[in-house]
Formats: sequence, structure tokens, C-alpha cells
Amino acid sequence: MEYHEAADFLFDLRRFRPKPGTESTARLLAHLGDPHETVDFVQIAGSNGKGSTARMVERSLREAGLSVGLYTSPHLEDLRERVRVDGRKIPRSAVCAYVEAARDYVTDRAADGESPTFFETMTAMALWQFGREDVDVAVLEVGIGGKYDATSVVDPVASAVTSVTLEHTGILGDTEEEIARDKAHVAPADAPLVTGVTGGALEAVRDVAGDVVTVGVSDADGSEDGNAEPDVRVTYGGRANHTEAAVTVESDDWRLETRIPLPGAHQAENAGIAAVLARQVADISDEDLARGLRNAHWPGRFEVIETDPLVILDGAHNPGACEPLAATLATYDYDRLSLVFGAMHDKDHREMAAALPTPDSVFASEPSLDRAEDRDVLAAVFRDAGVDDVRTTPTVRGGLETALADADADDCVLVTGSLFAVAEARSRWTSAGVPKRIRDREDARDALAKADVPDADGSRLQDDAVHRVVKRSMGARQATAVKQELLRLGGECALSGRQREEERVDAVLMGTRSQFERLLETLESGADDRSADTAALAADLRETLGFDPEDASAASNADTVVAADADASTASSASTVDSSDASSRYPWHDRTAVMGILNVTPDSFHDGGEYAGLEDAAARAEAMIEAGVDVIDVGGESTRPGADPVPTEEEIDRVVPVVERIAGLDALVSIDTRKAAVAEAALEAGADIINDVSGLEDPEMRFVVADHDAALVVMHSIDAPVVPGRDVEYDDVVEDVIDQLSERVLLAEKAGVDREDIVVDPGIGFGKSAREAFEMLGRTDEFHALGCPVLIGHSHKSMFAHVDREAGERGAATVAASAIAADRGADVVRIHDVPENVAAVRTALAARDPERFDWRP
Repeated sequence: MEYHEAADFLFDLRRFRPKPGTESTARLLAHLGDPHETVDFVQIAGSNGKGSTARMVERSLREAGLSVGLYTSPHLEDLRERVRVDGRKIPRSAVCAYVEAARDYVTDRAADGESPTFFETMTAMALWQFGREDVDVAVLEVGIGGKYDATSVVDPVASAVTSVTLEHTGILGDTEEEIARDKAHVAPADAPLVTGVTGGALEAVRDVAGDVVTVGVSDADGSEDGNAEPDVRVTYGGRANHTEAAVTVESDDWRLETRIPLPGAHQAENAGIAAVLARQVADISDEDLARGLRNAHWPGRFEVIETDPLVILDGAHNPGACEPLAATLATYDYDRLSLVFGAMHDKDHREMAAALPTPDSVFASEPSLDRAEDRDVLAAVFRDAGVDDVRTTPTVRGGLETALADADADDCVLVTGSLFAVAEARSRWTSAGVPKRIRDREDARDALAKADVPDADGSRLQDDAVHRVVKRSMGARQATAVKQELLRLGGECALSGRQREEERVDAVLMGTRSQFERLLETLESGADDRSADTAALAADLRETLGFDPEDASAASNADTVVAADADASTASSASTVDSSDASSRYPWHDRTAVMGILNVTPDSFHDGGEYAGLEDAAARAEAMIEAGVDVIDVGGESTRPGADPVPTEEEIDRVVPVVERIAGLDALVSIDTRKAAVAEAALEAGADIINDVSGLEDPEMRFVVADHDAALVVMHSIDAPVVPGRDVEYDDVVEDVIDQLSERVLLAEKAGVDREDIVVDPGIGFGKSAREAFEMLGRTDEFHALGCPVLIGHSHKSMFAHVDREAGERGAATVAASAIAADRGADVVRIHDVPENVAAVRTALAARDPERFDWRP
């Protein structure tokens, strides 16, 4: 079964109306063998805040060392976002396996008029996956209510009701008390229910749940929110910076101070609920709990994307969510407010508009699905609310682009109304075209198959794909329009089989340079009212293909077929990152740079202890510079499999004297560390770059880098140090890593690190097999989809056992891999043996461009 067939099967179940009760979900799970019975569950209900709270609980339990599943809804871009294990989306292969196991049963039940609904089937898939992955705990966000929700098929060990407002009154009841009683049925048998509700709703919760722990929030001045004497008190300390807020959580016998990445007093209350739940489930330290809450990033929930202008994405979808959004927004300073608004037709738009601050301009937009409210209707709502400047745009992305173009640096652009609107807006920062190296029909077949192109279309298009090929995710409507235009120009475009309006579509675009240039000209011409949206797509494609806008007219006169492994797809990020300042600071913006490893730790896998002394380390650095190294990467903690963590102060004592000694030499200095405190000490001592193999697991790291205006290497890693024997399932290791790294890069950007100063490292040897490591090496150029320079760290790694080179015999293989990496567009190679690898890189670059790369004195 292909993934698009499995996804279509699941989405087709939306034709069945929701029905109360857990029996249907229980029967489906019984058919699957009740795979969830070995898992402990945390169940979180509520009108608002349940998704954020679920994420906080999940992240905190992972910090405590547990394997944790997370089930939430809806998704932003991809169905698989709803089901995660240890932060990773359920693989496509697992979705296919689940549908194959459940399809006949579901079909038979449908024939009897008793088919499970979409949500019931998705819930069963989540529980199936959590049992399959043998997680310790799974956190479930309730869909609607509590008593009859599909997630209530489990017997939770801990539960919460975050808040209660009037919602789904036709199902749950006409009053807040009735709704509270329904939600309270998630109460666990052997632990108190945790809740933030107050007043009559709280009494209703007590009537059902009995034992209850109440959580109440106050501002820093001590004013309570109406919960007179809560069992757990949360103090909201206001914003600590533009993306985080300070919170204190305390009861009679414990107290916790931390920050959360979700500003707002309502999120502080969610953090308090999450803290209580995490303590109920696990023996979690205050340090792990504080770190878990601070790392609970939740896309689209008051997400500050940029600051000049201030750009905020928030999925508020009802009046109860718009009110705290407005209160939080009021804590920011800005001149004009532009609102990009797209909502579903079943919401109270007038009440939502009344709850939001009055904007200076509104861009009424329509997310790409049938349930979206007509933009003219939304425009009328905001005109009636007193907004003079109201414009309509057919797409959210188009409205966003226009709003950004109109905004000054001191203005604010807010996207809200639904998570669907936020998802389309967010694609501006997260979606990118992936250049494909297509050398023959086999490569073409593989590229089409991995985009879920149906077999018949894939077979027909394999020969056409051996030109320039780009894979890009876009909205279904936009994908169809681009396909029609490229076909008109003589090119080809294959779309994934899953073409649901609420899902983004993988499009594989194929053509000559001339055909692509003409496509870009059409998109850039703005032929219709979607011009802002299509112009943004054109800019993305032009960057991915490496086309210079000034060369467009000249290129359109030449209709030459160029293989996809030619200059565009192997270009380094020097052609995709536009920053003259960055180019002058860092050598990798001009050519492939060589980073030499200087380990000052006794237990590194290749040269442990050899350079632990200060004089030895300094001599080694000078020798590497003499051999032509561009960057010296100083490391004081080993990340080899099974390595013991090094205390922060000990790591600082190891690396800072070395950094101080070599900072004045003729090479940039990088510090290889996972700890923000070590990074800050090294930067103060003269380091230029932070190389974080954990990918920003220390929540303070991104702010340290931003404050020091340093460069940052963000690595993809499952564990650091590496956990021996841990298997990770990838559908496509390159595209899966790109997907996960995109969020890490955006996280750094939101803290204030410029994208041109961020280098991405795919993480060879960290949670990947030898075969997967070689695949990443061969497809290095595809990582430029992230718009960042790419570092390949392969030196003497165990991957070379795959080519019959055991430990101690991997120098020649490392040199060969450095040449391959440079040829494939790597911007940095990180190695131990400098002279041999410098020669390999220079040889590869000279072969690509003999005139440009000439190192003769």
C-alpha cells in the first residue's frame, strides 16, 4: 500500500458523522489485539489549552528519561503530526501498516452501517503506534468533551480538565456546568483530576471526579483569576523576552521557577497543570521539569516568528481563545496592527472580532478547505466592527505577503482565526523546495515514488524527470495551478496521490532551465488576484534552482536540457544565502570550508587524551592552520556511544583555556558543546561559532548565540551522547531529517539568530544506520532546501565499516567522503586529519571550477 492510499482511506472516514461513546474505538482496538494495554496514559480535556498542556506534559516526561507518545489534533500540515513518539511523527510506513491491519475490519463495519469515524480510527492508530513502539507513557488530547470521546477508551493514570467554555453545546450541554460534567469523566481512578476551572464549573467537576487538584494563576502583582485558594498557585511573571514568559508554580510542599515558550497568563496556568500531571506520573526532578516546560514549543500558539516587524501566529479559533490572545498581544509594543484572518464557517466570527484588539487593517482570507468561511463574509464582520481598511485575499499566504509588504519595522502582523490559517501562513518559513539529483531513470523512479506519485504517472514520467527536478510541498489548489502551467510550457509535474484540500501536496516539478524560467516569469507576473501568493512561490523556486533573477531574460532564450546533477543542484549555499556580511565573516559562504577537530577530552573515540594538555592543544591548532584549516572545533565532552556526561564546570575548565590560547590565530574558533553555559564561557573567551550536536536541547543556547551575534551549527540527533542499539525508523532519511531540522532552524531564528548564520548538520552517526549515513552523504545537496549552509561530519565514523574499513583504518575512507561531500555541495566538512582532507576538498572544488578554485601562491 502506498502512503497516499492509506491517508485517503483515513480521510474518507470523515463522511461518517461523530457519535458518542467509546465502543466503536474499543472494538477496533480489540481487532488489532489491544496493543495499548501495556502503556500508561495521561488524558487532557478542556475547551482551550489542552493541546499546549499536552505538549508541556509530554516534553517534561521526556526530560525525565521516559519514552513518550503524544496524540493531538488537528494537524497543521501533515496528518502524521497528530501521532508522535519522542517528538518524531509517525512514519508513513507505519500509517500504511496500520491501515492494512485495520482496513478490512473498518470496511466490514461500514457495510453494517457502523464504521468507526475518522477521529476514532486515528485514535486507534495512535494507541496502536504507542503500543508498537513500547512507549512508557502516552499523552492524549481529548477531541470533544470527555465522557464519550474516543480517547476515553483508555484508563488514564493521570488526567486534567484545563478550562471550560460554551462549546459544542449540541453535544455536551447548554451550560458550562453541563459541559464541565462531561469533561470531568476523564478523571483517573487512582489519582486526583487536575483542573484550572473555577466557579460553578469547578463544582460540577467535583461532582463527577471527586478528588480534584485545582490550579490557579495570578499576575506578578498577586491578583488572582477567580480561583480563591487553589491547591497549586501559578504566578505569571510576564514576558522574559520576546518569545518566553516567566512562571512560578508552587504548592504547600514544592516550588518551581522556569520560563515557558508560550507567553500569556492562560499558558502559565497550563504550565501549572502540566507540572502537576508530570509529577503525578514520574519521579521528575525540578531541573528536568523546568527544562521540559521551557522546551515545550508548540507551533502556531502565540508563536513570535519575527520582530522587525513583529509577526505573530496564533491558532485562536473561538472567542474564548481570542480573549487571552488579545491580552498577551497587549504586552508588546508596536505602532500599527495588521490582521490576517481566516476562520471556519461554524465559528462566532463577530464575537471573535470583538475579543481581538481593533486592527488598523484586516486581510480577510480563506484557508484552502471547504469549511473555511467566505472572505467577503469575514470582511463584512470587521467592517461592522469599525475597521476602515479591510481587504480580501483568496489565500492566507497572499494576505500575509501583502501585510508584510505594507508593514514597517515597528508594526505588528498577526495571523489568527484558525490553525488552518496559521498552517498556511507558517509555510512561508518552513516549506522549501528540495533539489533532486537525477542521474538516470532509477533516480527518477525513486524521486517520484517518495513523493507518493501513483505508479502509472511515475512510470510515464521517469524519462521526463532526467532534467532539472524540484520536489516541493504546497497547497492543493496551488499545486494544481502550477502543474497546469508547467504542462502548458512543455515541462512535467507529478502530484502526490493524496490531494485533499486540507493537506499539503508533494509536487515533483520537472523541466529544462528554459521551461522553469518561463514558469517563474508567469508566477512573478501576478496575472490574477493571487499574485502575492504566487510571487512568494516563484521566489522560493528561483532560490532552490539557483537562478539569478538578473539572468532570467537571457536564460529564457536558451532551451538547453540540463541534467539535474549539474550546477543548480550541486551549488553550495553560497548561491542560496544572500548576506554580504555573513560572506565576509565565514569562509563557507564562498567555498567548502574545512573544520578541524580539536578534542581536549580523554575519552573521544578517535584521539581521546592526545590533546588534553594546553600546550599540546595549542600546537595541534597551529599545525592544522598551517595545513589549511578554516575553523578549529574545540570539544570538551565526548558524544561517542556510551560516553558519560561531563559536568558543566569541568567542561568549561577544559575548553576555555584552549579557546583563549588559540583565538588570535588565523582561523575561526568553534566550540563543540550541548550546554549554554559552556557556550557562553567560550564565546566570552573568543570563540566565533557554537557547534551544538544536540540541536538546541538546552533552551538557553539559542539566546546565548543570538546575544553574542555568533554563528550556530545545529545538528540533527536522536541522542547525544549516542545511545547504542537505538533503532529509529525513517521513511526517507534525508527528507525526514530536513523536516525535523527545519523546526530547529526556525527555533534559532525566533530567538534572533540570522538564518545566514545558521549551519545545519544532518548528524551522520547520530541515530542513523551506516546505509542511511551514506545516503545522506550522497544527497548532501538536498539539505540546502533549508536555506542554510550544510556541514558534513563523517570523520572516522563507524559508517565506514559498511565499506570494510574498521576502526583505525578509516582515514582513506574519510578523505574520499570529504571529496564527495565537497562535490555534492557541502559548505563545511568536519574532520580530524587536516592535510589529507584539505587536499581532497580542494581537488573536488578545482574539478568543478578550475578557474575559480586556484590555491597556488
